[in-house]
Amino acid sequence: MALPINVIDLIHQRKVERTRIEYKADWNPEPIIHTITAFANDFDNMGGGYILIGVKEENGRPKLPLAGLDPDSIDSIQLDLLNKCNSIEPRCIPVIEPYTVDGKDILVLWIPGGEDRPYKCPEKVYTQKGGEKSPKAYYIRKGARTLKANAREERELISMARDIPFDDRINYHADVTDMKPALLADYLHMVGSDLYENALNRSVEDVSTDMQLVRGPSEYRKPVNVGLMFFNEHPENYFSFAQIEVVDKPDPTGIGMTEKTFKGPLDRQLRDALAYIRNYIIKEYVTKVPDSELAVRAFNWPYQAVEEALSNAVYHKSYQIHEPITVTVTPEKMEILSLPGPDRSITDEHLENRILISRRYRNRRIGDFLKELEIVEGRNTGVPLILSSMKNNGSGLPSFETDEDRSYFLTILPVHPYFLPGNKNSEKAAAEKSFLRRTREELRGLILDLLARQGNMSANEIAYALGYKTLNNTVRAVVNDMLRSGEVTYLYPDKPNSRNQKICITRESESSD
Repeated sequence: MALPINVIDLIHQRKVERTRIEYKADWNPEPIIHTITAFANDFDNMGGGYILIGVKEENGRPKLPLAGLDPDSIDSIQLDLLNKCNSIEPRCIPVIEPYTVDGKDILVLWIPGGEDRPYKCPEKVYTQKGGEKSPKAYYIRKGARTLKANAREERELISMARDIPFDDRINYHADVTDMKPALLADYLHMVGSDLYENALNRSVEDVSTDMQLVRGPSEYRKPVNVGLMFFNEHPENYFSFAQIEVVDKPDPTGIGMTEKTFKGPLDRQLRDALAYIRNYIIKEYVTKVPDSELAVRAFNWPYQAVEEALSNAVYHKSYQIHEPITVTVTPEKMEILSLPGPDRSITDEHLENRILISRRYRNRRIGDFLKELEIVEGRNTGVPLILSSMKNNGSGLPSFETDEDRSYFLTILPVHPYFLPGNKNSEKAAAEKSFLRRTREELRGLILDLLARQGNMSANEIAYALGYKTLNNTVRAVVNDMLRSGEVTYLYPDKPNSRNQKICITRESESSD
């Protein structure tokens, strides 16, 4: 059985967070059993994790070339692993899949968050039969480390015993066949999973079982909620108002107001709503700066900020609450409302300072699917991306609101000053003046941010994205300084003058920023 993800992306942490991946150079039972237990306990509701056996770690990344395992040891490792997993209480068996990558054999263990948590396992795992028995303990993940739970964490873990996230619960009002084979196959194709090859030739139950989308005894198999949210054409039949509503309100009286409702699988409704906003709501303003080669470009709302804010709303909304996600557009602002509000670990002071680092995820499985589809990221990067894209666009800072009961969460994106009615001339002049005052250090930061968000770009593309009409001497000089310092590099170092040349951010710059 293949995994419902791309194993190359997994190895290189392209879609799954580092905290959910554990690299092991070889079969080492004790730490691996501890980590299986920790991922199954899913203390922060992040969706469990993966253990890659046969992959060495170097500075938090896989060491290349891969170490691999002795092919003759694969079967014996799997047998020993299954025996050792019997010591976990309650019993927990990961999905085990052998892969050959770059000619090296590795084992990938997938451990979803367990529905029977809390789990505990022996503190000492003996390799020889008949060894002395060890006391059992609870293990959890803290960042990228597996740790034995302390007394407080143990109590909290026990209190979470029946608190399975709603998106990962069994839906007893639906049948496995309510998930559509075409939608399952499309998803597997988009993420590059090896499961896609035979997806249409197998039953929905077999494919969805491999994807951990069904549970229950063989005679009474039922889908979990997230399977209906992504792989049924009408999830609103199971989750009332699982939809996005976009309201464009150009006048306070409601004259000229338009409303659009987007339904369907969560990823589709999100893409459709974003496409509508990009095509019909977002506008661009371009003007040439007098007596200068520069052209100032700005959007009423930068698309990336809207994309991040709306994607986060889909990710974190409670689908037990029968209210839609609402996007309200007025001449002054865009408001994105979802229910309920953030976890109480995010304080009012955090909201005021625009620091939203969630300690625990509400929808662990929804997040997994959206990340695999490259729609959202799960590293608490959404708010920083909103802030940086608003700043780069010359817009005001966003604000985030909730109430004392945490009953709602509202993201407010102010319109760019150019687009404020009756206030264009003075705001335009101020924005142009600010634009011309960019220092080299500011340009350096903007260029690094561009490359981190959009990938490799030519020097001309960088200049245009920064709002310049052409590649001017200042931008060229800053790029050359960054090439010399090693912050960025050429895609084709041996051909610096190639017409296909691109500028790439280095790993050191990416990690430091």
